[in-house]
Amino acid sequence: MKTIIEIELRQRIRGIGWWVMLGIWTLGIALITLFTLIILGTTDSGDSSAWLYSTIVLFSLLMATLVIPALSGGSINGDRQEGTLATTQVTLVSTGQIVLGKFLAAWLCSLAFVATATPFLVIAALREGINPVVVIVSLAVLIAEMGIISGIGVGMSGLMPRQLFSVVSTYLMVALLTIGTPIIFALLVGTTVTHKETTVRSYSLDDYGSSCDEVTIEDRSYARSDRYWWILAANPFVVLADATPATFNDGYVEGLLGGLKLAVRQAQIPPEMPDTINYCEENDYSDGGDDENTVNTTVPSWFVGLGLHVLIAGAFLAGAVRKTRTPARTLPRGQRIA
Repeated sequence: MKTIIEIELRQRIRGIGWWVMLGIWTLGIALITLFTLIILGTTDSGDSSAWLYSTIVLFSLLMATLVIPALSGGSINGDRQEGTLATTQVTLVSTGQIVLGKFLAAWLCSLAFVATATPFLVIAALREGINPVVVIVSLAVLIAEMGIISGIGVGMSGLMPRQLFSVVSTYLMVALLTIGTPIIFALLVGTTVTHKETTVRSYSLDDYGSSCDEVTIEDRSYARSDRYWWILAANPFVVLADATPATFNDGYVEGLLGGLKLAVRQAQIPPEMPDTINYCEENDYSDGGDDENTVNTTVPSWFVGLGLHVLIAGAFLAGAVRKTRTPARTLPRGQRIA
């Protein structure tokens, strides 16, 4: 399997496409860092570094979802179309070793993109002193998600006879997890609204001033995000944000990662549906935020999403092993034997 990994790495590094994508990746992260620093240049708030760091991390994951499917989606069927896969299959290397070697090679190639992003992340972390635990956890989850996308791409390349179809299918699978999950969540929340009749007591105005004697019965609607928040756990960006420890300033969450984490945690909380609302009573206001209490009293979901991603990637890789195993009983029309 070591030989398979070495061959795959040599082939990828020799290709100009890999270097072009690496250059575009580096340029994109550099521009994002520069623009974010310019925007935060006039800001003296203590959470500016959290915004810079979280922006770079989320942008790195976004770029990974765009780049890695193109790198890994043709690993197996590309060799089959070029006639080099059969040469490897007649050796003592097993089919499982071939698929696993191509997966590890694709994952290792993706680590080069993490390496180019690391200096920018270190700059952001050192700018105002982000906790090293935040850096370690976010990088670990980012690397894990890159491996999962690589596994999906290699698995698709073993299941699909054509390289174009496997690359497109990988993009569609990644899009389902990243874009499809919030769309499905929003549709379900929007179509399952709970209605309740509520007695509302408020002030009324007359010639003598205002008095608290107006009572109305209102039919109020409440969105039940608490029933469907678990769908968001399958989103890679939610996994990254929920796994990364949040930082707070006077009870308010800091940074994009913290904001995304807070939004998902707030979706777990069922809405308050009181029988009576009295606007005449004085409201108690607090000088601090309640974000930290919300995060501490809700359930983390990142390990569920990460586990689901591992199962998905593992299923595709297992399917690729089964599809690539020789001798093959049946072959799709037009697929070469060797």
